[in-house]
Amino acid sequence: MADVSVETRLRTLAQLIRDAECREHDGVLKVGVDLGTANIAMVVVDRHNAPITGITYPSSVVKDGIVVDYLSATRVVKHLKQQLEARVGQSLTHAATAIPPGISEGNTKVIANVVESSGLLVTHVVDEPVAAATALNMRNGAVVDVGGGTTGLSVLRNGKVLFSADEPTGGTHMTLVLAGALGLTYADAEHVKHDPAQAADIFPLVRPVVEKMACLTRDWLTAYNVRNIHVVGGASSFSEFPGVFRKVTGKNIIPSRGGRCQQF
Repeated sequence: MADVSVETRLRTLAQLIRDAECREHDGVLKVGVDLGTANIAMVVVDRHNAPITGITYPSSVVKDGIVVDYLSATRVVKHLKQQLEARVGQSLTHAATAIPPGISEGNTKVIANVVESSGLLVTHVVDEPVAAATALNMRNGAVVDVGGGTTGLSVLRNGKVLFSADEPTGGTHMTLVLAGALGLTYADAEHVKHDPAQAADIFPLVRPVVEKMACLTRDWLTAYNVRNIHVVGGASSFSEFPGVFRKVTGKNIIPSRGGRCQQF
């Protein structure tokens, strides 16, 4: 798996999460933990960063990068770690975790504490867009991470972060718009949003939210000469999403094609 494309790795990971499967490995494993607004995700990769297994759990313990239910968060992370250890057949000891850009040092510490409550030692804490750029092997350009609660951006040059920003606009806001427009409960609107068969019908309703994300990105990039924008995150899964970003920003938009494995 060392030389396969990023797209192939993402699709493999999506399938592993979907099917709750585990690939063969040599025992040298790394863990990534994401405390997202819509779900908590844990991923295991080998020494070459090839996906071994992964798991997600719908959760509302984090809001805009802040842990609002510490006890539930620790319970979920500990449970997910136990499930992954059963799959890989060994203890998992070290992990990296991602945070929205710009959150306070105290909130960052809380997120690390949640991860370490499961018995994992946190070795790296990185901004979510930077984590996405690393996964994409991207050293130059901009990456936009459209998550459940926030939209984040990082600008990189030669692998170094020049700028990062984050705003509370994401998949949750799409759901709220759908709930209001269709007269649905939040839970029912979430179900509609995740249904690929209804994507073409509902996108015009959430388009203003996407346009706001694109306007934020355009304004953040005013001072930077960036041609390519990589867009990742579950809330960017709509097929029309890149076109809106391209029109508003005037940039070349490169969407992630890893599959709709992520809640948003």
